[in-house]
Amino acid sequence: MKQIKNTNCVMKHILKTVYVKAACFMFMLLSLSNPVLSAAQYDYIDITNPFFRKIPIAVPQFKALTLDEQAREVTRSTVDNISEALEFAGYFKILDRSKFLYDPEKSGISTSDINFKNWRAVGADFLVTGGVQVKENILEMELRLFDTVKEQTLIGKRYKGMLKDQRRMILRFCSELIFQLTGNRGVYDSRIALISTTTGHKEIFMADFDGKNPTQFTRHNSITLSPAWSSDLKWIAYTSYAQGKPDLYIKNIKEQRGVRVAQKGLNITPAWMPGQFSLAATLSFSGDQEIYLLTGTGKIIKRLTYNTDIDISPSWSPDGKKMAFVSKREGTPQIHILDMGSNSVERLTFHGKYNTQPAWSPKGNVIAYSGMENGVSNIYLMGVDGKGPVQLTDGTGYNESPTWSPDGSLIAFSSTREGPSRIYVMTAFGTDQRRLLTLPGEQTNPSWSPHGYND
Repeated sequence: MKQIKNTNCVMKHILKTVYVKAACFMFMLLSLSNPVLSAAQYDYIDITNPFFRKIPIAVPQFKALTLDEQAREVTRSTVDNISEALEFAGYFKILDRSKFLYDPEKSGISTSDINFKNWRAVGADFLVTGGVQVKENILEMELRLFDTVKEQTLIGKRYKGMLKDQRRMILRFCSELIFQLTGNRGVYDSRIALISTTTGHKEIFMADFDGKNPTQFTRHNSITLSPAWSSDLKWIAYTSYAQGKPDLYIKNIKEQRGVRVAQKGLNITPAWMPGQFSLAATLSFSGDQEIYLLTGTGKIIKRLTYNTDIDISPSWSPDGKKMAFVSKREGTPQIHILDMGSNSVERLTFHGKYNTQPAWSPKGNVIAYSGMENGVSNIYLMGVDGKGPVQLTDGTGYNESPTWSPDGSLIAFSSTREGPSRIYVMTAFGTDQRRLLTLPGEQTNPSWSPHGYND
């Protein structure tokens, strides 16, 4: 991967170790009687090091606690889904099951049943085992995580629900596993909104964090752009040309109710203020494009930028005290930062003549953005202190519209590297770039939700 000079030093400077303290939680019922180590009792794996070794983890076939074919099939799919979810996070190397020396499916799943030496022999630092039981439409899972080096149980959980809750149970366990090993809450309780031309029009679709279960959200039969999630996951703000010009829509996700902001001129690029029922957006009713702060009902609170040139694409710092945005006040589109306390504006980007679409990391220390050089657009990363930039994408196609996962570990973006624009995902270091989903038409403008979708 091509990066600018001194990439390693810059990355170490702008991506410091941040341990996220969050509470583990359960799906249903109680934890196993086995004591579960808290995150404070276990050594974190430093995933903020761009050169860290992926964690070797074994996820063998589980034991079906009932003997019917339905239980066996659910058990097989549970194992596959756990492996896929853990691999998606980018922290783990899922070991090849054909190389295993031991089959937990034919034995117990307690510490005394496991030959940890055999698992270490195949390279596993950690082991996931479990048992699955299906009675009519009721699903019960017992899932465990073992440290094969320390030969101890790290997590032991029981989950119970309807068969349709299988994926939710699995993701809840994976969230606890991620937090146990890394101190990071993970991405499993999040979703991604995006623009797709599947219907022949640009409409908002929503999908799970890994691109699964995509569903259509808007039906304007027009051009829809720039979806943005509220912090409480109850609202989506976006721009649509449904009435012939770009208006701002603020819509309740579950109830499909909301308001339309239809000031004269443009009403575009919304960005919710963290933890507030208010958002920034670019409006041009005054004659030029300026950024304003609005209530969640669309009323103007105050004007945020003051310049005769274009100001657009706001992105808030996690504490809401600063706002990154794009301005042409120096002649070409560049990223700036507005301090909400002092109202002072500082230019951030100086590398290249066309830098847009800032996305402030949830950890607060870096900003991802789209930069164009030699007619090609790529994703870059820069410290909020101006250190950098680091180029994360390279090669063919246009790479645009970065958006952060809620834990700051992944970046989704759109790319034309395979022809039509698709949504891709990569780690915060630019590694493990892969396509997220493929729908008919083209997909652009991804927007990753905050934590809490499955809570």
